[in-house]
Amino acid sequence: MTYVRKFSLSTQDKQEFKRLDSYLNVALEESGVSEGMMFVYCPHTTAGITINENADPDVKIDLGRALDETFPNHAYFVHMEGNSDGHMKASLMGASESLIIHDGKVVFGTWQSVYFTEFDGPRQRTFYVKVMAG
Repeated sequence: MTYVRKFSLSTQDKQEFKRLDSYLNVALEESGVSEGMMFVYCPHTTAGITINENADPDVKIDLGRALDETFPNHAYFVHMEGNSDGHMKASLMGASESLIIHDGKVVFGTWQSVYFTEFDGPRQRTFYVKVMAG
């Protein structure tokens, strides 16, 4: 059994981390799967998907600052849209995450959540959740 759901979300800032756990729970409930795998995929080149801490909001602030320091948007970049830093950050984060489903729940570590990572906002974005029984 395979279930796929496309979700839409809006980002408000140039760079932000949006927690996706509620979306994942909707997809899991709709799928009816109690044992299997979940895949979360972002079809954008200046956004991504990552797993990180959900307890302290300062972690997202520190991640954003470190990414800006690591990948500044230099004036010498030649990409005409002016968002080369967003492409680099998205490549680092990655376009997807794989999750285990056990006993009808997504398996997370104590402080983990899945985040949609925006690096070229604000925008209207989409992402996909695929749930597979097994």
